[in-house]
Order: sequence, then structure tokens, then C-alpha cells
Amino acid sequence: MAFAPMGPEASFFAVLDQHRASLLASLTRGGGKPEGGDVRLASSSEVLASIENIIQDIIMSLARNEAPVFTIDNRTSWENIKFEDSVGLQMASHCTTRKIKSDSPKSVKNFALILKILSMIYKLVQSNTYATKRDIYYTDSQLFGSQTVVDNIINDISCMLKVPRRSLHILSTSKGLIAGNLRYIEEDGTKVHCTCGATAVAVPSNIQGIRNLITDAKFLLIVEKDATFQRLLDDNFCNKMSPCIMVTGKGVPDLNTRLLVKKLWDTFHIPIFTLVDADPHGIEIMCIYKYGSMAMSFEAHNLTVPAIRWLGLLPSDIKRSDSLVEVGYLK
Repeated sequence: MAFAPMGPEASFFAVLDQHRASLLASLTRGGGKPEGGDVRLASSSEVLASIENIIQDIIMSLARNEAPVFTIDNRTSWENIKFEDSVGLQMASHCTTRKIKSDSPKSVKNFALILKILSMIYKLVQSNTYATKRDIYYTDSQLFGSQTVVDNIINDISCMLKVPRRSLHILSTSKGLIAGNLRYIEEDGTKVHCTCGATAVAVPSNIQGIRNLITDAKFLLIVEKDATFQRLLDDNFCNKMSPCIMVTGKGVPDLNTRLLVKKLWDTFHIPIFTLVDADPHGIEIMCIYKYGSMAMSFEAHNLTVPAIRWLGLLPSDIKRSDSLVEVGYLK
């Protein structure tokens, strides 16, 4: 649903305060925690134990002269996806699975690649170090063939182990930007002070590691396109509407941008609006922030913010502008 101030006499920030109060009341009625807080991540010991159990199952299968098999929830079937207003798109509790067999010519390579990446994840978690998906790919680019293969396997492993991907100590390279009234400290101690100026800050690669977030922003605006985001910065939007925060995922958002929006919502519970094109692609991007995606439905609780509201552009905005052109108000 779109959000619009009610009545010309109502001030913008007064309406925002009313909207935030209704959001907090809704959270309280729904058993939410208005004070915020992140969803619990799997500990390193839990991840290591899960990987060890998988390897133990493989060894036992070999001891019985049986071909080892990985059984993974089928993330690509809508039959396994359900929708809930409070979460969005998420995996059903009882869903169909697919088998990756070690004795099948069609899947033996995929089986081997999963084992290889599991081994790399085990070393990363054990040593408390991190790597990007790109780092994983370049350890043996000829073997993996493409970055997409690595990305899909990492998501399969996350789904198979039932843990968020960042618990695997694998990070994604961020493409999103953030500006406005926000300060925080990154995991390595770097202090980041986002400003309302013409230069934005890159979204961190390790959202899990940022701490001490501080803001007095009244709202968060998600902008679909980088060009629109930069235009708003050039037009001094953040200062004119201060205090506020502005974020862009530069089109379809990457995981880190979605994690950041979720973290800001969980921490501050301020109203969040999206500014997207009034076309199917723009609406799809808004829905990814709001309700999630099929590919990451197994991690929906950590990514979606159903409280996000559609600010515009609305189809009615286009009709109204066309009408103004016809009568000569706009050229």
C-alpha cells in the first residue's frame, strides 16, 4: 500500500511520528519486540558440528558400500514456498527435496564442489576468518567454471545446514550506498559517519559485524536506482528532509543492502519507504525488500521488512502528470 499524509494541514514529520507510533503498536500487538535486536545467528561451534555430522554421514555411507548423497530442500519450486504477512516469502516446514548423488554422472561434479566448499567453510569458521564469494571462486576458477556456480552452492549449503549465510563466514561484495543521519562502528573498529552531503558511503560487507548504530532519523528512504539516488543527493534532499537516512541497492538489491535495511529496522523501528519506478520491475524490487525472494526464502526471517511502504512512483502519479500536461501545467 502507498503511504500519503492525510490532510494538507498535517505536517510531514507529525504524520511520520503518527505512522511510527502505529508501527510500534502493531509490533506490540503481534508479540514483536519494539526495542529491536537481530535474529540469533548460529555459533561457530554449531556450524562446525553440522559440517562434521555431514562428513560423518558420508563416511558411514561409504562403510556400508553405499554412494553418499546430499539431500537439500528444493529452493526453486513455488510448491515449497509459503507467504505470511509478518514475514513474506519463506520455505514451508515440510517441503520437497532434491538429491545430489555422488554416483550419478549428472550430479557427481556438483557433489564434489559442495564437499570442496564445505571444507573451505570449515577452515574459515575454525580460524574465525572471512572470505568473499569472489575469493572462493578464484581459489580454482577453472574447477568452478563460473561465479554463479559458487553462489548457488553457497546458498545450498546455507539451506542444508539451516544457518544464515553469514554464519558460514562467507561475505558478499556490496554494491549498495547509504547516506544521511547515521553513524556506526565496523567490526575492525573503523568509525563510519554517513553524511547528508553529495558523497554516499558504501554499504559494509559484514553487516553482522557493525555495532553502536546511532541515528535520530525520522525515516528511511530506499531508492531503486543509483541515478535517482545521486540526483536526490545533488538536490540536497537529506538536508532538506533531515533527519533521515537514504539507501540504494542500485537496482535489484544485493544481500548486504537487504541485511542493512533489516538491521536498521530491527534496531530503530523507523518508517521505511521505497521510491521505485511504477512498472513491474520497480514493484518487484520493492517486494524483494518487503517480502523477500524465492531464492533466499530459507532466510526470510533475517531479510524481509513487511512494514516497508510504497511511497511512489504510483500509477496514479503518472496519470496525474499526464493530465497536467494535457491542460498545460506541465511541459
